[in-house]
Amino acid sequence: MTAEILINVSPREIRAALVENGVLQEIFLERANRLGLISNIYKGRVSRVLPGMQAAFIDIGLERTAFLHVSDIVQPADAENGQPETRTDDIQMLVNEGGEILVQVLKDPLGTKGARLTTFITIPSRYLVYMAKGHGVGISSRIEDEAERNRLRETVAQFVKPDDPGGYIVRTAAEGATADALRADMLFLQKLWAVLAAKAAAAKPGSLVHEDLPLTRRVLRDVV
Repeated sequence: MTAEILINVSPREIRAALVENGVLQEIFLERANRLGLISNIYKGRVSRVLPGMQAAFIDIGLERTAFLHVSDIVQPADAENGQPETRTDDIQMLVNEGGEILVQVLKDPLGTKGARLTTFITIPSRYLVYMAKGHGVGISSRIEDEAERNRLRETVAQFVKPDDPGGYIVRTAAEGATADALRADMLFLQKLWAVLAAKAAAAKPGSLVHEDLPLTRRVLRDVV
């Protein structure tokens, strides 16, 4: 199988295409006047809590307030702490009006609707995804070989210290990757998160804390 990645850059638009055996498989677009916000991380402020919808509106510095549902909020039960805690569906137990909160964009604003947010912060690298409030090591479901899944899980797990914050998901691209390559990705993600956490702590509500890579570099990271 032959595969090509074609990238066309113009002042108004960047286009990238994945072509396999001469057949278009995927196409990616990024317009200069409408850059996507997905995966961007913001320091927000809770502007309104809606108990009836079990949601909150968050001011992240955009034209419209963004939307955060209770199901997209990290809770104590999401952490592997050995306690028999359960998730709550009461938004008022999790956020307060005027409170500051670190969020990541799940969906871009559309029409009159603001962006959809989550507090499950994730940061991707070539082989791994770092889950800032997660735990353990997960493996991409697209890696089907059970022996390789076990190898990858054991390789990454050996570098995770018991007191290390966060967790990891091993991406499909990691299939066949060496232990050194995986370790290098882990160190990169740990350093990046340390920088972002410090930046977030000092940032004012409504500030952009982290912006995902532009399309040309995202394609190199995610598709090559």
